[in-house]
Amino acid sequence: MSSSTTFPQQTLIGALWPEGGLSRSLRLAVLALAGTALLTLSAKIQVPFYPVPLTLQTFVVLAIGMAYGWRLGGATLLLYLAEGAVGLPVFAGTPEKGIGLAYMLGGTGGYLVGFVAAAMLVGWLAERGWDRSAATTALAMLIGNIAIYLPGLLWLGALFGWDKPILEWGLLPFLLGDAVKLVLAAAVMPLAWRAVRRWRDG
Repeated sequence: MSSSTTFPQQTLIGALWPEGGLSRSLRLAVLALAGTALLTLSAKIQVPFYPVPLTLQTFVVLAIGMAYGWRLGGATLLLYLAEGAVGLPVFAGTPEKGIGLAYMLGGTGGYLVGFVAAAMLVGWLAERGWDRSAATTALAMLIGNIAIYLPGLLWLGALFGWDKPILEWGLLPFLLGDAVKLVLAAAVMPLAWRAVRRWRDG
């Protein structure tokens, strides 16, 4: 990447759906709502895996940040949290495990905060071209995962006490699944950019 490269670079969603046809605010609203619908779907689907079932939610969180950029990605995750806060069953385990603020202040609260931070961070990196190659996509996703786990584990420790097996509860069982999702993202994002370039040139 040359020193003459300007930032921010175009996001994937900007390349697929450039501003134009719809008003800017309507386009952003459609994208944000589509993002929250995808997040809700990803929270509800579980794939049998070892040692715990695999969900695609963290993958979708990071993919939205990477495809949307840091502003729209962050706004989409904030809208998702707002939907959950008012009682919509958008989170994993809702409504069976509770809804609204009561659910959000439970054990998953720190991870939900981490979702917003991760989407914004990964989106910022994508606007600097990190989503164009497999290596930088994987590194961005790794950084995003750290941004999710850090507040998640801190919240678990503060809520239940650091004498409890916090890492065994909130980190270690998910590492293998996260590695699979990281590899998936590293393959998908650069391929998506190649498809966009062929479509533009075609």
